[in-house]
This record gives sequence, structure tokens and C-alpha cells, in this order.
Amino acid sequence: MSDESRKFTVEEVDGVSAPPRARVEDAPAAEHKPDYLEGFLREKPQGVAPGEPGGELYEGVIAALREIFDPEIPVNIYDLGLIYGVDVSSDGDAKVTMTLTTPHCPVAESMPGEVELRIGAVPGIRDAEVAIVWDPPWDPSKMSDDAKLELGML
Repeated sequence: MSDESRKFTVEEVDGVSAPPRARVEDAPAAEHKPDYLEGFLREKPQGVAPGEPGGELYEGVIAALREIFDPEIPVNIYDLGLIYGVDVSSDGDAKVTMTLTTPHCPVAESMPGEVELRIGAVPGIRDAEVAIVWDPPWDPSKMSDDAKLELGML
């Protein structure tokens, strides 16, 4: 390239006016498109019995379990993976199968009673029963991703 093709012209100016500011009123009217995902997530399952996953009673029991926290670990017992099963009958009888982190857990005697009381307080639950099992034993892989994140394991 020769020096002739690389020449620049310089123009001196006294000032530059500020560009106009954008205003919402000046924007063209946009057509609102429905957010289908938002509506889908808000929609309740149709034809689901109250005691089945997605049903009102079942979800009420899960919500109650999520309010009970392990005293040594700042995570609720549901996300901690201590709940192995939730069965809710159409009559409102709830049975929760659960474990504890170890058989020597300091709350081994009180936790099942607390779970039973909390489940029994769910509107529509007639009777609550808690069964403690030790097989399979609990291990950290049973925790939800939210619990692992809370404990810094992710």
C-alpha cells in the first residue's frame, strides 16, 4: 500500500450535539405475544386425584415436609433426600416412608413424631403415619440439586 492511499482528512468542529434520548412513548407499539411457558407452568394438572402427585393433598404433604429442617444440616428433610415415599389415599390417609441420616441421629426419636404432626395438620389429611426404614441407607447422593447447592456440594 502506498502512502497516498492511507491519507486521512481531518475536519475541526466547535462541538457535537448530543444524540436524542430514547423515550418509551416514542417506541412503536409492540404486539404482545402470550408467554406459553408461563401459562403452562401455572396450569394445574387436570383429572389428577388429590392423593396423586400433582394433586392438592399430595402437594400439600410435600409442602409440609419441605418446612421441616434437619437440626444439624440447614436443609429441609425432603430436599435432603430423607423421604423415600409419600402415599396419600383418596380418603385423606397419608403414609410417609422416610429414613434419617444415621441410626444414631440425635432426633431419631423426635423427628418421626414431628413429621406425623406436620402432615396431620395439612388440610384434608385425615390420618398421618410415618414409617422409618434403614434400607436403603441414606447417603448424600439422595439429596436434591438445591440441597447440594445450599451445602456447597455443587
